[in-house]
Amino acid sequence: MKQSQLSTKATCNSHGQDSSYFLGWEEYEKNPYDEIRNPEGIIQMGLAENQLSFDIIEEWLKENPDVALFKRDNVSVFRELALFQDYHGMPAFKESLAEFMSLIRGNKVRFDPNKLVLTAGATSANETLMFCLADPREAFLLPTPYYPGFDRDLKWRTGVEIIPIHCSSSNGFQITETAVEDAYKRAQKRNVKVKGVLITNPSNPLGTTVSRSELHMLLRFVAAKGIHLISDEIYSGTVFDSPAFVSISEAITEIENYNKILDQVHIVYSLSKDLGLPGFRIGAIYSCNETVVAAATKMSSFGLVSSQTQHLLAAMLSDEKFTKKYISENHKRLKERYDMLVSGLGDAGIQCLDSNAALFCWVDMRHLLSSKTKEGEIKLWKKILYEVGLNVSPGSSCHCTEPGWFRVCFANMSQETLELAMYRLKAFVDSSKQSKVCCKSVRESMKSLSKWVFRLSPSHCDESNR
Repeated sequence: MKQSQLSTKATCNSHGQDSSYFLGWEEYEKNPYDEIRNPEGIIQMGLAENQLSFDIIEEWLKENPDVALFKRDNVSVFRELALFQDYHGMPAFKESLAEFMSLIRGNKVRFDPNKLVLTAGATSANETLMFCLADPREAFLLPTPYYPGFDRDLKWRTGVEIIPIHCSSSNGFQITETAVEDAYKRAQKRNVKVKGVLITNPSNPLGTTVSRSELHMLLRFVAAKGIHLISDEIYSGTVFDSPAFVSISEAITEIENYNKILDQVHIVYSLSKDLGLPGFRIGAIYSCNETVVAAATKMSSFGLVSSQTQHLLAAMLSDEKFTKKYISENHKRLKERYDMLVSGLGDAGIQCLDSNAALFCWVDMRHLLSSKTKEGEIKLWKKILYEVGLNVSPGSSCHCTEPGWFRVCFANMSQETLELAMYRLKAFVDSSKQSKVCCKSVRESMKSLSKWVFRLSPSHCDESNR
């Protein structure tokens, strides 16, 4: 079919699928590691999935078989669930989800179920907010490095632009007021209207929580500019170490006259990371802006959450004994797995940013680059992908301005697979060191040879006799 017969949306390349982030997935799918069938295959370390606590969920399902069989008080509710459901969502599920969100935040804040909009995952939630808050060619400011999927989620169908807030390793990639103001000014110079700031907290890909002072600064900034602030908090239940997670819903109450900006602040949430259920497609928008809630609710009809899923999770999340056990044990397991990765990286002579949350580490491989450029980073990434057999995400795919950083996931595999991944990486680094030593030795030998040849040259002999 001729390209002219299709829409520009169908034929444009603005989806971001050609990013190394997605290309690594494609290569993994061609040659996936399997302990028995393909032991030399690529190990997937570019996918932020949480598979560490499935047994706790499976145990709950065994103890509550009626829920999965669509029964309530031993009476089938199949027909009730199978028929059309209002796109506002099931009240029981929204109430249990609101309670779970509060529990994750230490019950320091409460959430009103009526201000929740259900979406088919966080991807849908973020795009819906873009449709609600900005028009095509208007922009949101995002701190770098940021999740590569945002180039798709926020921009592809909405026409909204992203203006990066450049953060640096010199302060651990913290968000500074200077960097935010600089991004805003760059947008103004381009005559691009800024409609808001979007952050991920905990950060993807850094694996760190945003500090209280950073949140206060951002709240003051959006208040001064009259723009919005979106806090994507899909990793809020994965914080396994100090400092503790501070939600924007908590930080805003500490700002003077915060009621004046309540309708400018919005939260995105999902059960994809905290419960490890990306396949269930459970996302949500939380906003105190009535117009946003009303518009987003209408838009949610394009990406509804199934009634069966809501029924199951309403029962699960309303079980306080289960939720408390899951959160506690999941934190413990994430911490143990994080420590394993850091230790393995350390054995290979590789350091990473100190993390306290999420399902990945922000790993510093700058010393392994052949050149301190994006090209040097991609060259190293290809070696790690094809020669070492690990799919990791290069920092350039996350719009990091400093070549040599990589996001490495640790919670989507078994302990044995992670150990193998670290073994492969160490072997690669060791061989690289030997290669460098060999090259250095060859260079020194060539240098010595050159000096020896120079001594024997006729011109040198003539010079010596003068």
